[in-house]
Amino acid sequence: MREVFPQLRRLLAAGEPCAVATVFRTEGSAPRPAGASLVVTGDGAVVGSVSGGCVESAVYELCRQALEDGRARTERFGADDDPFAVALTCGGTLDVLVRVVTGAADDPLRRAVRAEADGRAVVVATVVGPAGSALLGRGLVVGGAGAEGTTGDADLDDAVVRGAGEVLGAGDDARVLRLGAAGPRGGAVEVLVEPVAPPPRMLLFGAVEPVAALTRLGRFLGYRVTVCDARAVFATPERFPDADEVVVRWPVEYLRTTAVDERTVVCVLTHDERFDVPLLEEALRGPAGYVGALGSRRTHRERVDRLLARGVSPVQLGRLFGPVGLDLGARSPEETAVSIVAELIAHRNGGSGAPLRSTDGPIHRSGQRGGRPAAVGAHPRPAVGCGR
Repeated sequence: MREVFPQLRRLLAAGEPCAVATVFRTEGSAPRPAGASLVVTGDGAVVGSVSGGCVESAVYELCRQALEDGRARTERFGADDDPFAVALTCGGTLDVLVRVVTGAADDPLRRAVRAEADGRAVVVATVVGPAGSALLGRGLVVGGAGAEGTTGDADLDDAVVRGAGEVLGAGDDARVLRLGAAGPRGGAVEVLVEPVAPPPRMLLFGAVEPVAALTRLGRFLGYRVTVCDARAVFATPERFPDADEVVVRWPVEYLRTTAVDERTVVCVLTHDERFDVPLLEEALRGPAGYVGALGSRRTHRERVDRLLARGVSPVQLGRLFGPVGLDLGARSPEETAVSIVAELIAHRNGGSGAPLRSTDGPIHRSGQRGGRPAAVGAHPRPAVGCGR
């Protein structure tokens, strides 16, 4: 959902009507996960994607219909015996919710866009079932300060707030809650909950060439990127124009005082043990979801010995990706950056990093984010660039 927020923010500021289609459930192999969204503006422009192409035209027409009649609706797309039916070429199934975003101050998506801009984490909760329900498309926004809006049913609101509160801060994956009977209608109600949070952070330490490429890739992947180095002559905005901020400070001091959570990426590319050993010690004792360090195999072995001597435990060292990156045969700074980001994506999504032609099972899968690497020494990592 967050991927279309910049466009939503612009449309809402201009008072332009739009419809938003969001995947709320997938089964089998599906090209986009739950939460993937597509926006259709009043003049017919399109932003985003729900399927990578195979059902976009049909979803586009649903959005146009919603803009005309103002009604929310859901539709299922999947493998079908009817040769003329719209289906996914990958053989999976996806359910799509289409809702109209209004200019009203109480519109849930308007509230979510405002919260994201303010740096607040919230959950957007929207009724998606049963089909034909009068509450379809109704919803509220739940945050740390409470809930805003209503589904139109007080009992359901209470159930949604409880369910969304458990989701808040638990990750960025959209999911459907199946809630019990609510109000006089009775029956189960399905509610899509979509966590909306500020962009995750990518902290890059060391004003070196691969970092310039990593800032571009990090921004492309939706991270808020910070470059930090103690050397003012190298750490300049001119050298890292794609970074959100460039900090001139002793790296470990900056890491101790800046915000780090489970979504944060820390990459150490300083090539100087005065910086990288204390920095890695601090990072591995903290909550960062990915900690990587560039260097040769010999450098990494010496680094591990120094970290053990400083009291870093084997379990903590098991969180360290070093030498960082996948074996792509990288040579240039840009290729090295790609190898690092490839490993990050595989780690975040629970991927193996193996060629797809050598694996079995669905290519598109929900997966579990945030898996941990094996203990240090449990499996060798191929060298990637930088003289390893």
